[in-house]
Amino acid sequence: MKAATAAATPVAVARAVTAGKPPVPTLPDGFEEMMVHRVMQRVDVLLEKRLREAIAHVVQEQTRSVLPRLREEVESVVRQSVYEAVADELASHPGSA
Repeated sequence: MKAATAAATPVAVARAVTAGKPPVPTLPDGFEEMMVHRVMQRVDVLLEKRLREAIAHVVQEQTRSVLPRLREEVESVVRQSVYEAVADELASHPGSA
């Protein structure tokens, strides 16, 4: 019975719990912080690139959808401006027509 009690020491329990699991490697001091910093730098670069591409895509789609309406508006403004300019010119020379 003493043998069974000796096997239940904290060290024996820890060995039993971790049996079959690979040992956890110890990392040098500051390694984790350095790794987090480097990963964040990479995320920042990738995020900036992908956001730039996504924004460019959205702007391009919006431009395509607005373009027909914009053309209509420009055409209307030009047509109205020409109409008013011709009307003003004809009004300034009565009897010429």
